[in-house]
Amino acid sequence: MVLFLHNRYRTTGGEERVVEDLLALVREQLGERAELLGRDSATLPRAGAAAGLLRGGSKPEEVARAVRLGGARVVHAHNLNPTLGWRALAAARGAGARVVLHLHQYRLVCAIGVCFTRGAECTRCHGRNTLPGVRLNCRGSLGEAAAYGASLALWQRRLAAQADAVIVPSVFARERLRELGAPLDWERVHVLAPPVPVVASESRPVAGSYALVVSRLAAEKGVDVAIDACRVAGVSLVVAGDGPERDALQARAAGADVRFVGHVDDAELARLRAGAALALAPSRSAETFGLAAAEAMAAGLPVVASGVGALAELLDARGLVPAGDPGALAEAIVRLAGDRVAGARGLERVRALCAPEAVAASLARIYDAAG
Repeated sequence: MVLFLHNRYRTTGGEERVVEDLLALVREQLGERAELLGRDSATLPRAGAAAGLLRGGSKPEEVARAVRLGGARVVHAHNLNPTLGWRALAAARGAGARVVLHLHQYRLVCAIGVCFTRGAECTRCHGRNTLPGVRLNCRGSLGEAAAYGASLALWQRRLAAQADAVIVPSVFARERLRELGAPLDWERVHVLAPPVPVVASESRPVAGSYALVVSRLAAEKGVDVAIDACRVAGVSLVVAGDGPERDALQARAAGADVRFVGHVDDAELARLRAGAALALAPSRSAETFGLAAAEAMAAGLPVVASGVGALAELLDARGLVPAGDPGALAEAIVRLAGDRVAGARGLERVRALCAPEAVAASLARIYDAAG
């Protein structure tokens, strides 16, 4: 059995989606039982979250008990903050399981995980020196920033030491973690893209009438750039997702042909992609992968994205533009909207990188490498 650990975020997003998809992958592709031991930050008082961080996790005996009762051979750990921590991994090892640590973001060093603050990329924190994140109040609360900074400084090395293997979603993510001074055994770090089912059998004629952005509405996602670019290009824009910047983005879109549809389910998202001429991923920050872009490519849509982070690994040069440049994005929108050849290239790329059967085979090898 494979036991997944994941502490859900207060605001859920792509990481929760990947955890669910990997659970299904282990069950369906590897034919192995997989269970989730989850905790939820949205239901946790802030004092409890701080206590969990500073102790290096709380109630590790729950993890040990789950390993023993389920006979887990591997514990596949995802987000561990604030209540799981290194103690959960140590408990899993003590109960006889091997540990695979999956780093979806830069949270081993960066308290907010995205290396983006005050409107710009930020790599000031390095290794155990987390004081810049406290000084800049990256968490939006000085108490919370201090708790995260102290926790990372105290327990970062002990957490990394519990991992028999580490997974990152891209080469860029691995190299950014190395740049940040993450205390990892780099020979045990494996690059594994998330599984993305290919829903288009081939690239279709793209006759859609609008550009589509699927994103959390946060400053680093660059949705404001997409609004400005579509206004310049004379193209309608549909924005799916929610987040702290929604009100500001709606104000920015006043007078433009922009529709905000909020958080949508999978069926509605498929319908929106079917009606789009292209998808946009205008991120300002160094994405560790680019799940929304990959899912649009898997649907046969051409995609235009910022040439930052792992997006530059996912797309070819024709679909990449400088981050934060609405003029360049507008030109690419006009050039690639409805382009069937671009859609076919993207479909081929995502099939090779993210097809569930390919990801499953690589994941099985990583589990074996963990011992």
